[in-house]
Amino acid sequence: MVFDFGDKYKLKNEVVPEGCPMTEPERQLFFANEILKENMAELKEGDKLPTYHVETFGCQMNAKDSEKIAGILELAGYTEAEDERADIVVYNTCTVRENANLKVYGRLGYLKKLKEKNPRMIIAMCGCMPQEPKVVEKLKQSYRFVDIVFGTFNIYKVAELIYVRRHRNKMVIDVEDKSPLIVENLPSSHKYSFKAGVNIMYGCNNFCTFCIVPLVRGREKSRKPQDIIHECRSLAKQGVKEIMLLGQNVDSYGMTLDPKVKFSELLEEVEKVEGIKRIRFMSPNPEDFADEVIEVMAKSKKIEKHVHMPLQSGSDRILKRMNRNYTKQQFLDIVNKIKEKIPGVELTTDIIVGFPGETEEDFLDTMDVCEKVGFASAYTFIYSKRTGTPAAMMEDQVPEDVVSERFDRLLKVVQRKSAEVAEKYVGSVVEVLVEEKDTEPGMLTGRLSNNMLVHFKADESLLGEFANVHIDESKGFYFFGSLVDPK
Repeated sequence: MVFDFGDKYKLKNEVVPEGCPMTEPERQLFFANEILKENMAELKEGDKLPTYHVETFGCQMNAKDSEKIAGILELAGYTEAEDERADIVVYNTCTVRENANLKVYGRLGYLKKLKEKNPRMIIAMCGCMPQEPKVVEKLKQSYRFVDIVFGTFNIYKVAELIYVRRHRNKMVIDVEDKSPLIVENLPSSHKYSFKAGVNIMYGCNNFCTFCIVPLVRGREKSRKPQDIIHECRSLAKQGVKEIMLLGQNVDSYGMTLDPKVKFSELLEEVEKVEGIKRIRFMSPNPEDFADEVIEVMAKSKKIEKHVHMPLQSGSDRILKRMNRNYTKQQFLDIVNKIKEKIPGVELTTDIIVGFPGETEEDFLDTMDVCEKVGFASAYTFIYSKRTGTPAAMMEDQVPEDVVSERFDRLLKVVQRKSAEVAEKYVGSVVEVLVEEKDTEPGMLTGRLSNNMLVHFKADESLLGEFANVHIDESKGFYFFGSLVDPK
């Protein structure tokens, strides 16, 4: 199921210009051009182009959606601003945790003050938060200064929504409760010129009892493999060297296609794209992690030696309550296969502490998995109720002091094991993709094939290039190194 919106929040566009196409993406390209013509007509001599700012909250899927929004806005004649002091501000939101919602509401208060100084400013909220009916109602009642509200299923309509708001003096709301179509060939503005995310699927069918994602992003829907490969080739021609294949559960990719396509088969096709040097993917579910994927990774020259596979809990009893359809031993068996077939691979994970009903014995099972696997790093979370999920209704919530004490114990184990993993790289020379300038002048950061981060002194001309770096010192889960021989 997803939240049922019916027709209540669907856009009724009564300001469609003459000649507007009915098909996508032609329709959105048309609206972007209409906005561009209006922007150009409004400019006076010496005026700067109108600006936009997209603020992303949440996961890599949200970040990819923000790139699409930015691409459309640039097509419509807007230039990027560094912060919210812009003519159009888009908040692309996350709703995985209640605190994420509260953070956005607080930031909206700041935007209200900016809008008072710039009445022509357009404020838009999109992403996962508007997929909750209670959020839309709250915006309508308490945040009337927000101009546009739209959800995860109609990101592609941002140009049309802006056009409607510019021609209609009231809040524009357009939220779907399902994904009617996947719109290809829209522009995208990438944060980095040398790496990019590529959506391979949308939605999730797993319905973990703690997670609201299936309710706000809907059921799984895979992109056609030819469209994915076309995008990868296009990115390679633009100079992109590394791609991240994105999906809520990439291992179930292709199950909604006819004929079905396996994720391992898609990986093999992406491998063939000339110009792409590194391939990553996020995130597999242990329930669906297939032997074929391990085999493809083992023989690949491009797929990174890194697997991020969420554990969530090491207790079979808690995993069952979470609706995670694997056991502790099945998880360990997959890890052993990965390590056996892919020498040098590193694993990272997600873990929730204090899920309802978790006992000390359950928690010790989680600690045991961490000891046995030796994760390079782990995203550890204290369980918090998420309204709308089955877990929030469970009666046996774990006391906060117990959860906090367990969390601290887990963190110590994770940090110790991470340090052990990192220490074995000290003294070696590794290839890194140089990604960003460090906060310290003259220093850059880059990632190893296993996704670990190294800081080293080098010239900015290396950004976006591959370089050989000697690992001088381990800092637990990252390194300091010295440049050896840039490629």
